[in-house]
Amino acid sequence: MANKVKAVLIGGTGYGGAEILRRLLFHPNVEVTRITAVDNIGKKVGDVHLNLAGLTDLTFQQMPPAEAVAGADVVFLAMPHKTTAQVVVEILSSGVRIVDLSGDFRLRDPAAYTKYYGVAHPAPQHLTDGTFVYGMPELNRDAIRKARYVASPGCFATTIALGLLPLAKGGKLRGPIHTVAATGSSGSGANPQLTTHHPLRASNLRTYKPLEHQHIPEILQTLRTAGAAQDLSLEFVPVSAPLPRGIFATSFADVPASTTQEELDALWKETYGKEPFIRIIGGGRQPEVVGVSGSNYVEVGFTLGPVTGDTRRVVCFSTLDNLVKGGAGQAIQSFNVMMGFDERTTLAEPGLWP
Repeated sequence: MANKVKAVLIGGTGYGGAEILRRLLFHPNVEVTRITAVDNIGKKVGDVHLNLAGLTDLTFQQMPPAEAVAGADVVFLAMPHKTTAQVVVEILSSGVRIVDLSGDFRLRDPAAYTKYYGVAHPAPQHLTDGTFVYGMPELNRDAIRKARYVASPGCFATTIALGLLPLAKGGKLRGPIHTVAATGSSGSGANPQLTTHHPLRASNLRTYKPLEHQHIPEILQTLRTAGAAQDLSLEFVPVSAPLPRGIFATSFADVPASTTQEELDALWKETYGKEPFIRIIGGGRQPEVVGVSGSNYVEVGFTLGPVTGDTRRVVCFSTLDNLVKGGAGQAIQSFNVMMGFDERTTLAEPGLWP
C-alpha cells in the first residue's frame, strides 16, 4: 500500500460519499485512509451504506478538517455548499490536493455566487484567481492535468452543458437557450424531506427553483469558456422526477438557417468522438436514462428543425446518472486525470440493464 495515493473523504455518509467509496475502494492506485462525517460517528461504512458491507473496516470519524487531511495526498469533499468553503479555507495551507464536489468554487464571479447561493463567499479571491480548475474533462482536461485543486461540476450543469458543448465549440451558440431537465430523487440527498419522500414523489412531477437554479451561472460560464457568444442567456426549469437516479435534459437553441444536419453531425463527432464516456446517440433513438443509470457514461443527441426565417431550431438531448457522471464519478475522473492515471480507472463498467 506504500505506493498508493492516500485519500481522505470528508462528508462520507451521503449518497455522494457512498458513490465515491463504491469506486475508490476498488481503485488500484488508491488507499482510502479516513472518512469523516457529522453523523453516524463510530459506525462502520457498511452499516450506513449497505451495499458496501464487508468491503472495508473503516468507520465514520469526526475531527477538525486540518486533522482529517493530515498525511493524506488527496481529499474528496462531499459536503453541502457553504459548509465546504469554510473547510477549504482551513485545509488549503496543508498542501493536500482537493477534489470538491460542492458548488463553492465552481464560479469565477463572487457576485454570481452571492446571488445564487444566498451568502457572500468567505474566500472570494479563490474564485477570481484560478485556484480551482473546473473539473469537466471534456472541456478542461489539460488544465486538470496540472491542477492541485479541482471544483467538480454540478449534476444539472454537467448534463446541460455537455448537451450544448458541440454548438458552443462550433461558434453556433448565442442568444437565449431554453432548457427543461428532470432529475432523480437521489440528487436531493440522503435525508428525506417533504418534496423528496418516496410516497410523495413516486407518482408525481413537480418543478422547483424555476428560472433561478444555482447551476444557471455555472452552465453559462462553461459554455462561454467553450466558445459560446457572450450574449448567451439561459432560461432553465428543473423538474423533480419519480426515479432515484438520472437526469434527462432537453435544451432548445437557434442556429443560423444555413446550418445543415451534416454540419452538426460533424460538430458532435469532433467534440465527442474520442471521449471515453460520451455516447453520441442516433439512428432513430435519442438519449435515455436507462442507458446510463449507475454508470459514468453520458448519452447526447440532437434534432435539427426546419428553417424559420433566418434561423433553425436545434433541440439537444443529454442524459447521465446524477450521482456518477453528475457527481462522484466525474470527481474521480478528474482525480485520475490530475494524478496521471488512466481516466477510466474504476469508472469503465456500464450501468445496469434494465
